[in-house]
Amino acid sequence: MRKKIVAGNWKMNMTFEEGQILTSEIVNMYKDENIKDVVAILNPPFPHIFPVKKLVGDVAGVKIGAQNCSDKESGAFTGEVSAKILASFGVEYVIIGHSERREYFHEGNELLAVKVKEALAHGLKPIFCCGESLDIRTAGTHEPNVKFQLTESLFDLSPEDFSKVVIAYEPIWAIGTGKTATAEQAQEMHAALRRHIASKYGKDIAAETSILYGGSCNPKNAQEIFSKEDVDGGLIGGASLKSRDFMDIIKSF
Repeated sequence: MRKKIVAGNWKMNMTFEEGQILTSEIVNMYKDENIKDVVAILNPPFPHIFPVKKLVGDVAGVKIGAQNCSDKESGAFTGEVSAKILASFGVEYVIIGHSERREYFHEGNELLAVKVKEALAHGLKPIFCCGESLDIRTAGTHEPNVKFQLTESLFDLSPEDFSKVVIAYEPIWAIGTGKTATAEQAQEMHAALRRHIASKYGKDIAAETSILYGGSCNPKNAQEIFSKEDVDGGLIGGASLKSRDFMDIIKSF
């Protein structure tokens, strides 16, 4: 059975004190509310990783992730953080190919393929993001466009390595635009991605691949979205910065 996952992407938010408070609240709620079957992944900015990990402690269902990693293992790359360094701090997951990295930092499929392999080489599980812009959605080419992202960045992996990847579908056109993706639209794309994975790696691996929804998911719409057959959780932005909202999303399955 594939994992149910809710991953919180803090983006470039939270001071040290704010991050400590947020983490403490989430960890205590996770324990007090007896969450057992949903993996919660906290993806804070790099400086938070070690103190957040200390607060999480031995709570089995709460994991630590990073928001990005370098495509290089080490060297004179000022400002970069490698998968090797992240792994040494006990990070388990890393977001790769987020729409903001693609748009603002011009990260393309070829570079992301290298990052995925770097992450896997050091024992990290990639949360690989894919999605389409409003122009692509309007043109009706969203499905082949998003499939192409998977093909170019992931389909060189061995079946064993691919099995360690989590997919996050981001309908970029529905994030901060005032437009809303329906639960049916989310299901349609998730099912298409699962079929595409099956075409390369077979039905068994496709059936075990967790595919998260990353389009403005919140406590009000999470239950409807998560009820869909091929939606296995969410990659949560703004709502992950409020402990109660984040926990209510986790409890939406």
